[in-house]
Amino acid sequence: MTQIAASRLANAKRAFTTRNVDTNALDTVSTDATPKAGDVVLARVLEVDAHRRLELPTSRKALLFAGDEVILVYGNRYAPDQFEAYVPEDLGECHLAAAGGVAGRVVNKNVRMSDPTRIQPIGIFIDSEGMSVNVRDYALRSTAPSRKVPGFAVVGGSMNAGKTTTAASLVRGLALSGRKVGAAKLTGTGAGNDYWHMRDAGASMVLDFTDAGMATTYKANRFDLEVAVNTLAGHLVEAGCDALVFEIADGLYQEETSWLVSSQFMRKHVDGYLYAAEGAASAAMGVQWLKRHTRVLGVSGLVSASPLAARETENATGFACYTKEALAAPELAQDLLDAVTERVVVQAA
Repeated sequence: MTQIAASRLANAKRAFTTRNVDTNALDTVSTDATPKAGDVVLARVLEVDAHRRLELPTSRKALLFAGDEVILVYGNRYAPDQFEAYVPEDLGECHLAAAGGVAGRVVNKNVRMSDPTRIQPIGIFIDSEGMSVNVRDYALRSTAPSRKVPGFAVVGGSMNAGKTTTAASLVRGLALSGRKVGAAKLTGTGAGNDYWHMRDAGASMVLDFTDAGMATTYKANRFDLEVAVNTLAGHLVEAGCDALVFEIADGLYQEETSWLVSSQFMRKHVDGYLYAAEGAASAAMGVQWLKRHTRVLGVSGLVSASPLAARETENATGFACYTKEALAAPELAQDLLDAVTERVVVQAA
């Protein structure tokens, strides 16, 4: 065990993924602990490369320099556009796998990415009983919604299909229609961009899986995912939200995404899905897959930026392809609310 001086901790750059952790718990590290997903770690930057900035709890992006000490969280990462990474089995050299503050050992990268920023873990923070400080210790109280409110979810074809823009646009439309909107990102890798996008769009309350005690959800077990979704939805309803918008990360074929969307469990929370697509072919595939498992309300995402591609999408799927501007209009938001409450199928014009 090593006691870390308060001045040293104050100079360390603390990541967004640790935003719910009580800093008073971060004063002692173990140098021989075995990392687990969610453990909070003090590390030193060895070489700055792909991720040149670290997102702080305030969401400011702080420049990184070799020699910086950083406070991160161990986690797995699934990002086809960036890195595939896993929690290492020891405190050996590893990587900054995500700018939001995820430490992991990168095993694959997209060819368009530079090499990952290298870090050397110094030790895992431990509490007074010698147990690892883990972000799950700072999760919101477990609960479930006390009443049913209309729930929408956005899922997509890939990592950058336009899911967050779609979700934020729907939040905007619902808020303008007079609803108190609660928004939550259910899966993904801890970062503030999506969180603040939905808040700025008009959501009264925004939560994500970091509030449920996970830095990332890749390789999380199904029970933990169910608890997280119940908890996030429950707290939004407790806060008085009367419409919920959920974003589910990555593409339909990502393991956790595929299971969640097709599960009976999610039907308690979600009344209809919008599919964010890159193009008409993705939309056709995604809508066909979704229709086998749940209720589709329409298509949006990158494909909606092109009127021609949007027309192809509507012809291929039989569903409307909505631009972000259309989703942000209160009239459409009300139509979608009517659709999920009256069980009316929304078709293309």
